[in-house]
Amino acid sequence: MNTHIHCKLILASSSPYRAAQLNQLQLRFQCLSPDIDEQPTPGETAETIAHRLSIEKAKAVAKHAPEAVVIGSDQTAELDNAILGKPGSPQKAIRQLQACSGKTVTFYTGIALYQEATDTLYSKVVSTHVKFRTLTSQQINNYIREEQPLDCAGSFKCEGLGIALFEEISSSDPSALIGLPLIALTSALNSFGIDPLLTNNAS
Repeated sequence: MNTHIHCKLILASSSPYRAAQLNQLQLRFQCLSPDIDEQPTPGETAETIAHRLSIEKAKAVAKHAPEAVVIGSDQTAELDNAILGKPGSPQKAIRQLQACSGKTVTFYTGIALYQEATDTLYSKVVSTHVKFRTLTSQQINNYIREEQPLDCAGSFKCEGLGIALFEEISSSDPSALIGLPLIALTSALNSFGIDPLLTNNAS
């Protein structure tokens, strides 16, 4: 881990998707990848995994920057009581989308903000229900070939062509589906005295 800290706001992630989302709030921040074991523990649900890992990610990075406010986030997906992971290969991505076709998948996006110096923690899990269209094999194959969503839980990128896979999305925070719930994050930042509407966090 690169521990050269020069920001008071840190995103505990190496995800380019989450970094791009956080850039929407026009805040100065630094990205540091947390070094944690992301394997689920026996009996954990998709929701509890997202909650636990978002906190663990934030706390792992906060050890290297106790004065900073660290943002941790994690996302899991659940279909028919089974957890959907990142496919990692085109074949697995195809199988995931075949399983999701015509069904509703629930995504759980956990967010945690932690400042070690004050031992202050904010955490929340936002759920998003996604109803997939009934997809043909050709549609699925074309989509996987076009966007290569192999590092995404559920095998899609909703900020791109993946939005065409869906019939309906239901959530209190639509940005959560990409990986970082910006509405919940803004509320959390406000509780730490950081208001994106009033400051660019440059000091």
